[in-house]
Amino acid sequence: MHLHRYLLVIALFVSMIAAFGLVACQSADKADDGATAGAGKKTPNVLEAPKQPPAQAAPTLGFSDVAEEAVKGVVNISSTKVVKTPSRNSPFSHDPFFRRFFGNRFPDQVPRERRERSRGSGVIIATDGYILTNNHVVEDATEVLVVLYDQREFVAQIVGTDPKSDVAVLKIDATDLDPLTLGRSADLRLGEVVLAIGNPFGLSHTVTQGIVSALGRARVGIADYEDFIQTDAAINPGNSGGALVNTRGELVGINTAIASMTGGYQGVGFAIPVDMARVIMDSLVQHGRVERGYLGVLIQDVRQDMVDQFGLKKPRGAIIADVLKEGPADEAGLQRGDVVIEMDGLNIQDSTHLRNLISQKHPDDKVELLVVRDRTRRNITITIGRHPDDAAAVPTSTPDQEPVSDRVTLSGLTAVTLSPALANRFQLPADARGVMIVDVEKDSPAAAAELQTGDLIMELNRMPVASAADLDAAVKNVKRKKLLLLINRAGTTTFVVLRAK
Repeated sequence: MHLHRYLLVIALFVSMIAAFGLVACQSADKADDGATAGAGKKTPNVLEAPKQPPAQAAPTLGFSDVAEEAVKGVVNISSTKVVKTPSRNSPFSHDPFFRRFFGNRFPDQVPRERRERSRGSGVIIATDGYILTNNHVVEDATEVLVVLYDQREFVAQIVGTDPKSDVAVLKIDATDLDPLTLGRSADLRLGEVVLAIGNPFGLSHTVTQGIVSALGRARVGIADYEDFIQTDAAINPGNSGGALVNTRGELVGINTAIASMTGGYQGVGFAIPVDMARVIMDSLVQHGRVERGYLGVLIQDVRQDMVDQFGLKKPRGAIIADVLKEGPADEAGLQRGDVVIEMDGLNIQDSTHLRNLISQKHPDDKVELLVVRDRTRRNITITIGRHPDDAAAVPTSTPDQEPVSDRVTLSGLTAVTLSPALANRFQLPADARGVMIVDVEKDSPAAAAELQTGDLIMELNRMPVASAADLDAAVKNVKRKKLLLLINRAGTTTFVVLRAK
C-alpha cells in the first residue's frame, strides 16, 4: 500500500520535470527563431563580457594621464645663499696683554659665512626655458640649480622677483622642454578636482590629489597681494613653486604655502592663481620689475553695519575712504564715500578684491567702475596710473590732551575742536578741519568701534564737522542709533560705525 503511494508521488514528480523542460526548450526555440527571423540581430548573452567602446569615443584624460604628462613640466629647484653670522667673542678679548697685539678686533670676531641650501619646485611655462616659481624659493640666492624631469641639470638665471606677490621667474638655457599649458584660474569652481605636483622633502615629482577648497583667500599674511586658491591636495616643504593643475592638465596655480600648527600638511594649502602669476611674470620678463596699476585711493570693506548708510542691500564692494590729490581717481572724479560695486562688469567682493584687480592692470589701461554715490549708481571711466615706488611715511605719534573749553562727549569718547597746535603736533595739513578724539572710555561703544585717541573726526553721516559744536549739534539731529564717522588716523582716512549711547 505504502509502496504504491511512493511510486505514484515519484511518477508525478517526473512528469512535472518533463513538462518544465519542454516549456523551457520551447521558449529557447522561440528566442532562436526570433533572432533568426529578425533583422539579423543576435540577442546578447548576459554572460558574455560587454564590448569596449571604440577608441574615438573614449572620455577625456584620466588622472593618471594628466599626472604622467604634467610631471614633465615641473622642476626641482635647489638654491644656495651665503649667510653671515657673528662669531663668538674670544675668551681673551678683554685681556690687556692680548689687546696690545690685536687692539679692539680679534681674529675670531670676523663675521663667519656659511652656505644655506633650500629646496623648492618650479614650473616650465615656455619652451625657451622660462620657469615660474615662488620668490621665497630663490630669495637672496647666489646660485640656483634646476633639475628637470629627465634629470638634466642647469644653473638658472633669476630674471626677476616680486616679494609682494611671492612670484619669481627663472631662465635656463635648455631645449626639448615640456612646458605646462596655462589655464584660467578664473574658471575654477569650488570642489573641482586638482593635482599638486612638486618635490616635497626632496622627493622628486610627487603628485597629490585634492579639491579646490576655497577661492579668493586673502589676508592670510603670506604676501602683500593675496588672492589664493585654497586646496586640500597635500602640500609640504619643497612643494613651494610647484604646479597646481586641473583635470585637463592645465596650470591653474603656483603652490605657495600651507596653514599648519605642526609645520607639515594638515589639509589647508594655498596656491597663487595663474591669472595673477601670468601678469606678474609678463611684467618681470618685459621690464625686470612689476608695474602695478594704481588708482590713487584709500579703500575699505563694507561692513554689515554700514549697509544702510551707503544705500546698499548687502555688504559688498569697496568704499573709497579717501582720494589722493592729482591721482587717477581724482582726475576721473571719484569721491570719498563712493562705493565701487563693479569693475568692467565684474562684481567687486571687497576692498582686497578691488585692490588685486587694479594691481593686475597696466598703466594707461582704462577701466569702467560702477559706483554707488548718494544712493545713486553711476559709471566712471578711469585711466590706470603707475604705482609710486615709495609710500610717504605716516606719523604714528599719540596726542597729548590739552585743556580746551570746546569739547564734546559721545558714546564713550571725548573730542575737541582741532586747534592749530594739535594740527602742527600731528603733522596734519594746514587746511585740516575736524574734531580730535582725546579720550576713549574702556568698554564703551567708542572702544568697541576701535576708535583711538588721536583720531580726527571729519564727517558724521556724510556731513562735514569742523568743530565740537558741529559734532554735538549733528548728533542731536540724528535719529538713528548708528553713526557713520569718517576719521583721519595718522594720515589715513577710514569710515567707522559708532553706536549712539
